[in-house]
Amino acid sequence: MAEPGVETRTRSSVITARAAATFDPVGRSVATARAFVRDTLQGWGYSEVVDDAVVLTSELVTNAVIHAGTSADVLCLRLGDSVRIEVGDRYPEREVPIQAAGHSFGNLDSENGRGLMLCSALASRWGVEYTPTNKQVWFQLDLPQRPVGTRSAGPVLPTAMLPVADERVRVAVTQIDRAGAISVWNEDAEHVFGYAAEQVIGKPLADLAAWPQTPGIGTGFAEALQLSRWEGSYGIRGTDGRVIPVYASHLRVRDSRGEPSTVCLLVRDEERAVLQTPQRVPVSESGTESHSTDPFEVFIGSPAPDDLDGLLQRTVERARDMLDGDAAFLLLATDDETELEVRASTGLPSARQRFARVPVEAGTGRYGSARMPAVHDDLTAVPGAVPLLSSTGMRSVVTVPLKVEGRLTGSLGVAAESPGRYSNEEALRLQFAADRIALAVESARLGELERLRRGSLSFLVEASDLLAGTLDRDQTLALMAQMTVPTLATWCAVYTIADPASDPYLSFVLHEDEDRIDGLKALLSKIAPPEPVTTPGARVWGAPSEAAQKAAVLASRQELGLGVTSPVSPGIGTTLATAAAVGGETVVLPLVARNRVIGMLTLGKPSDDHFRQEILELAEDLSRRAALALDNARLYSERVSISQSLQRSLLPPESPAIPGVEVEVIYRAAGEGNEVGGDFYDVFPIRDGAYGFAIGDVCGTGPEAAAVTGLARHALRLLAREGFGGPAVLERLNAAILDEGARSRFLTLLYGELWPQEDGSALLKVVCAGHPLPLRLRPDGTVEPAAEPQPLLGVIEDLELYEQMVTLDPGDVLLCVTDGITERREGTRMLGDEGLAEVLRHCTGLTAGAVAARVLRAVERFAAEPASDDMAILAMRIPQPQKS
Repeated sequence: MAEPGVETRTRSSVITARAAATFDPVGRSVATARAFVRDTLQGWGYSEVVDDAVVLTSELVTNAVIHAGTSADVLCLRLGDSVRIEVGDRYPEREVPIQAAGHSFGNLDSENGRGLMLCSALASRWGVEYTPTNKQVWFQLDLPQRPVGTRSAGPVLPTAMLPVADERVRVAVTQIDRAGAISVWNEDAEHVFGYAAEQVIGKPLADLAAWPQTPGIGTGFAEALQLSRWEGSYGIRGTDGRVIPVYASHLRVRDSRGEPSTVCLLVRDEERAVLQTPQRVPVSESGTESHSTDPFEVFIGSPAPDDLDGLLQRTVERARDMLDGDAAFLLLATDDETELEVRASTGLPSARQRFARVPVEAGTGRYGSARMPAVHDDLTAVPGAVPLLSSTGMRSVVTVPLKVEGRLTGSLGVAAESPGRYSNEEALRLQFAADRIALAVESARLGELERLRRGSLSFLVEASDLLAGTLDRDQTLALMAQMTVPTLATWCAVYTIADPASDPYLSFVLHEDEDRIDGLKALLSKIAPPEPVTTPGARVWGAPSEAAQKAAVLASRQELGLGVTSPVSPGIGTTLATAAAVGGETVVLPLVARNRVIGMLTLGKPSDDHFRQEILELAEDLSRRAALALDNARLYSERVSISQSLQRSLLPPESPAIPGVEVEVIYRAAGEGNEVGGDFYDVFPIRDGAYGFAIGDVCGTGPEAAAVTGLARHALRLLAREGFGGPAVLERLNAAILDEGARSRFLTLLYGELWPQEDGSALLKVVCAGHPLPLRLRPDGTVEPAAEPQPLLGVIEDLELYEQMVTLDPGDVLLCVTDGITERREGTRMLGDEGLAEVLRHCTGLTAGAVAARVLRAVERFAAEPASDDMAILAMRIPQPQKS
């Protein structure tokens, strides 16, 4: 078969050399293909186009071996004035995107979109060719037209277009020693700046320099002097104090003793053409200069990803390809610039490393800071210099800082598995690339932070609303966990502390996978809880991960029969799943309310995962709100418990069994958490054959009214058992209420005494002091009042009350209620005395319990809204004799 693609070249050229290789469909083949192309072109002396050729080859080979899943054939052809590279795969039916008017590449992150787009941006010519068995993408890179033996050359220009210079061009030469001081100052430097050599030698060059920061470059003046090579503009203050703009070229050298120094060549800025390196300009097919290309877009690709993660991932991939590395990584600095957070990597276990943190200052010597470019020839000689690469197999690495306006915003690194791969030249190339992307990365990062800030505020507002909506302790614990999982963490555990002398107690556990909750709870129950501290912020807790790993090892050994006899878990599957669930980072945040630690909020990630700083800060804000809500729920629960205990003490004991009389009582206190209110009842024995009963209503509801009910109920029992009759009992109770002074309350009361008779009837003496009248139901359905109204208690001192005699015959029912029954409302309607009588009229033949239940049901159905007043129902019935 003929050489692929050669016959269809767009212009005839003589092939002077060729090299071909085939790469298997595995990920490692991409790096091998890059090395093959780089070595081939450098061997041909085509170093000017090596970078572009390697980037394009990397994309096209990736498409073939990764996305198409076939082997890749790479053919390099050396032509007279260009180089042509063809990449073929065995998947010919793939779609070819077309770049023309009205067309686009579609998804630029698809298998072939980015590679062809880069061909369009970087190559002089490119194309796609199909055969029955494969598809080939080729690109051609033209060489600059330069005279042999020269590094660069420009065209012949008319005299009027030549750069302007003085009659004598003076090049100031100064040499800067290791400490940054001037050690050499030539005659041209004396002439240009006015300083004699003895005036400046020994002084730092920075004292004379006015450093305006070259646009787009984040390097400082002192840092520029440390680079292997630097070129740009700044100013030197002359003897008259004026700043003289200069164009400088710095070269870092080493003398015979190994001492480093920097040689600086300086000319006046208008004479920069003397020193300035010519910029490489793309050449179109016609030989004229093409339109300028944005260096950022050439490096990243156009259009650039609009999200931060996509931009960072594209950056590390391009950086790796540019330096022919095996791995690359990018870290972003925290706000205080003390730590770097891993945000993107390629060729490394990114899932394990993502969001991991490393200090900015690390290692020793010149590699000790992320604020300067650094080259490591062999990481084994400097252990821990780049913590991210520990145990990854990488030997050499080059790292450069990302800076915006002199502020460290991140670090970009490229690593290789072989030692000694990189030099200062590669560091300079990578630094220039980092300077091009730093502003875009910082802009995208600030955009992400703004979105996170908005989302965090929304999250905290919603969390505050939910936490404020409940005073139930258990519900508050559940809400705390549900708000953190899975929004902030994979799993969550809440420990509570009852009092300062108590140990933390595991109160709630939640995992985003419900099948993992039981195993997680069992694991946490076996280990000591975290130490409660008041120090704010999240702290790492390694106990769960360590315990899970030990349990997994023991379970595995037991499963393999390696001598482990004691059971360690219900099954190896559950144990290993739990170990994976808690194998990542675990942090503990204190729950502090009212200057006391009331618990701990524990958040965890799955295996080898880490928390982002923004997430931890959000969790800290949530923990403060949750702690206050949990403490409020605790205080409310204690208050309700105390209140209910006191209220239960005011309730009467069980009603006594009265021979020949059915008695039923129903009581409903208004208000949440109230067991006793302003209404009360009592049925009690006075002496043999005599029983007292009462039902009353204190003005108002709640605990204040309940206090008066306790006074009334206990006074009634005491006075009745002392032998006082009904009027005397109520008159003395009236005096006791008035003695309360400002705390006294109005009281309506129905009091009676009952004597069962031998003929099956019952004799009653009744006093109705301002209370709704008792109703008597006869077996024929007749309903009538059983007493007359008299003045209520707690208003006037001198009361003249009297009692009325009532006889209940067999089959009769006596119904006593409070005004919460008769004053039940629905809009403008009220049940009233007549409505109650009508309900009672339909209760003939029912037991006392059935009568009370029917009355309550009728009252509840009368209105849809919950009752706003206490309700009490006392029903007594004389049963009819059984027929023989």
